[in-house]
Amino acid sequence: MKKNIYTSTSITVLLFCLVVCNGAGEDENKAGKPQFVEGTVTLFDMQYLNRLDVNRPEDALTIWEHVHTIATLQGIVNRQKPRLYLFYVENGGVNIDRYWWDKYRQPGKWLGNAGEEQAGDIVELVTEFKDDIRGAVVYDPEVPATSNLASSIAGVEDLIAVRYDLSSSSLYTRLILGGPNIPVKVWLLNEDGSSMFTGSGKIPGTDISSSGSLKIDAYSWFVEKYLKPGKCNTAYAAYYIDQFWLQRPAVAPANHHTLANHDFFVAKKAFFFDLSPWADEKATDDARQSTGADRKMLEEILLLAYKQNNNGKTFTYIGGFPAWAYKYTQHAGGSHEDVPTEWEFSRLIGAYNAFKDADAIGLGALANASFWQHFSLREEYPQKWVTKEELQKRGYLNAKGKLSLANKQLLIFYVGDYDASSWLSQTTPSLWDNSSRGKVPMMWSISPVLSERVPMAWEYRRETATDNDYFVAADNGAGYLNPGELQTPRLSGLPDATKQWAEHCKPYYKMWGLTITGFVIDGFADGLNDNGLDAYRAFSPNGIVSQKIPTTMLYHGDMPVLRSDWDINDVDPKVAADQIIQRVRARQIPFHWFRNILKSPEWYVQVVEELKRRDPNIILVDAPTFFELYRIFLKENSVYQ
Repeated sequence: MKKNIYTSTSITVLLFCLVVCNGAGEDENKAGKPQFVEGTVTLFDMQYLNRLDVNRPEDALTIWEHVHTIATLQGIVNRQKPRLYLFYVENGGVNIDRYWWDKYRQPGKWLGNAGEEQAGDIVELVTEFKDDIRGAVVYDPEVPATSNLASSIAGVEDLIAVRYDLSSSSLYTRLILGGPNIPVKVWLLNEDGSSMFTGSGKIPGTDISSSGSLKIDAYSWFVEKYLKPGKCNTAYAAYYIDQFWLQRPAVAPANHHTLANHDFFVAKKAFFFDLSPWADEKATDDARQSTGADRKMLEEILLLAYKQNNNGKTFTYIGGFPAWAYKYTQHAGGSHEDVPTEWEFSRLIGAYNAFKDADAIGLGALANASFWQHFSLREEYPQKWVTKEELQKRGYLNAKGKLSLANKQLLIFYVGDYDASSWLSQTTPSLWDNSSRGKVPMMWSISPVLSERVPMAWEYRRETATDNDYFVAADNGAGYLNPGELQTPRLSGLPDATKQWAEHCKPYYKMWGLTITGFVIDGFADGLNDNGLDAYRAFSPNGIVSQKIPTTMLYHGDMPVLRSDWDINDVDPKVAADQIIQRVRARQIPFHWFRNILKSPEWYVQVVEELKRRDPNIILVDAPTFFELYRIFLKENSVYQ
């Protein structure tokens, strides 16, 4: 173990804090979290894995084994306080984890007082924290589903997940048969290496007859042994690909095994799953199962979680997203396309009072969330709303407070998609830190629930925002689900949950000063009815934009509602401007919303410049101005209400 000297504080003061404060600084915020991390943080550099070639089976296996074991270890070690930090996720030549570490390692920042030590290799790392774990859970390389079961059990039992493999370079050999000799506490195969789940007879340890599917049998066993007895924390779940990834590791960025994402959910003692949402076909990773067996199992698990979460009063927070490049879609031999698979999953989880923090392919990898969960946040981050006087001064209202647009067409961009912790974390260096940010108004649409896993990214954006940066909630509030499935009748048959959704969202909106929901994705669910609209009015009073809604609406005389319109995502700003002008001229109202995905501030600046050149009456405004003027417009023009 290579140790560095403590920084930003004397050893004497630090030792005092270690004894008196038990590893946490005395100066705490209103939320009760330490303002500064005291004590030592162990660093482990995993970038050696990024230099391996996933097209070589032995390299892909090394990546899988190492990240899985380390992520489960990290979740346990960081459960109570931040102690282990990894350098792993890379994007565009930037190590994202180093970026965040360096930012908050500065004097006066959250990590400014911490000491460091470094582990040289994975055996040394596991050995250092051997006393923090009870042993290992070993899973079956022949039954892919057992890798996710292992992550679930790791969190519940304080075990590291290790893949069974007798080769000399495997972690099973290096950590269990040798090295620190970690004892095996749970076997997900027989101790002789043969499979425990065979698809015949009775499911081991139960009176349940086999389904004929190794995958379904494994989940049935887990339901009986862990979920039904209430051993998992069903307020959290993780939807990440299992070791089937090893069969197709090169179809997406290598880190989209998403194993680094496991640590937070291990820390929370969550349950992990990888099941198809489709009822009309067999899961593409399991030819032995009956049609819809994955979907049936998923609904059984979600219903159990609903019941254990006080009949849905607590929503299940699901990290992850359908692994569409690998499974369950046309990319993998299925009959369904990518977006419909996303929507079907969203519809299904909403029906059982669950939402997702959508770590989707492209930017789906996230490390160290178990570490950052302890980050110190303020109690509230208020935002200023526009006043009548300001609107009059800018010429949008006359002296009598009436609308005065003078043929202007007002434009707002939905700056997205930030409904995933992984996307928010990875895009901060490239998109947020861009030198053109602040030159034009940008409505940053970020799910407030992302503050659970990447609170530092949320706060950093708020602390460094310009007057032209305004924040609203991304789809569909404090988490991504289809809110139409909260309304009765629901495909789950459960009672209406719109009031529960409002109660879930309120504290997140209040904390981050949010009063607008920038996009409500209805997907395959019904549009919002009165119960759904009442729910959004309770926490998003200054406006919502939805798919299945009249073009315009002033709900209960005060909440402006606008139907979503075109996505504008062409790389060429001139083409994007063409599309905007075309759509503006075709619409009857002077208020226009367009959705954009991962566009840089330069792109917005160039689009606005092109619009000014071609039609100066089309004006990009800030979100409060847009929605307040839209509200006034609806009040003055009852025909549009």
